[in-house]
Amino acid sequence: MRSFIVMQGETYEEDKDLGVIWSPIYDKAGLEPHFWARMKQVKKGDILFHYVKGSIVAISVAQSDCVEKAKPVLFRLQTEEKGHVVYTKYFTLDIPLIIRDFWQEIYPLLPTKYSAFQEDGSGNGGYLYPCHEEMTLAFSSIIRTLNKKNTEEQLSLSIDAIQMTNPLFTLLDYIDKEVKQQVLQEQSLFIERQRSLWDGQCPICHINLPKMMRATHAKPIKDSLLEERNDPYNGVFLCANHAVLYEEGLISLDGSGKLHISQQIQPEEYSRFQLTANKKITINKENKTYFRWHKRYHFHP
Repeated sequence: MRSFIVMQGETYEEDKDLGVIWSPIYDKAGLEPHFWARMKQVKKGDILFHYVKGSIVAISVAQSDCVEKAKPVLFRLQTEEKGHVVYTKYFTLDIPLIIRDFWQEIYPLLPTKYSAFQEDGSGNGGYLYPCHEEMTLAFSSIIRTLNKKNTEEQLSLSIDAIQMTNPLFTLLDYIDKEVKQQVLQEQSLFIERQRSLWDGQCPICHINLPKMMRATHAKPIKDSLLEERNDPYNGVFLCANHAVLYEEGLISLDGSGKLHISQQIQPEEYSRFQLTANKKITINKENKTYFRWHKRYHFHP
């Protein structure tokens, strides 16, 4: 199960009535923008968060894989323009999630590329954007809190009764369960693959105590394509201390395996962190693209 954010605006009401999301295939220049091409990734059972004028106003569940056909219409003349369509079941939120009201929680989860939101919390142009697992769970938690409080105030019901009267909460339970299970499975697989690839030890300090070891991503999950998240070459198996430094961008490895240390760590502190200037580790050729990404986008010189 994947999740996506749909940027709709004035098309929302008609799309909701039709039970679809739809996008063209090509722009006026004959190109296929990533936010339209991404429609082809949507499969039956995927989750869609619908964004309209600053807020997530609905959640829907895809009832079909993406297909290519002319857009269904209600009140306008049928056109022959083909596009990507996904049939989906909408669940409208009684209390929308206003993005800027929860920007402090949402902002740290934004991907470096292909984010649905700008730095100020406004929505980006385009149509369909990825929504990784952490953001999906954050949206679910915020939506649950907002709408549970509203339902309690209206009906004076316990949470168990709310679960029975509002299908939204059943959907949120399903989303949480599926996403958390998916994350655990992916993490377990990634850890075992990394452990094998790096012979179970930290290449920086050579610690190999199992309870101290961490499988780290060079390209974080929020920025990774689905096939990149579980790629054991997308990261390095580090001890807990060096894993924190790597994840915080205070150390990095480049495409040759050379260790780079942030200026935020003073040279006299290197020994305390078991760091050696200009240290070089042996890497696989498949690591290079990921390590270069980390060095360029995540490292703090």
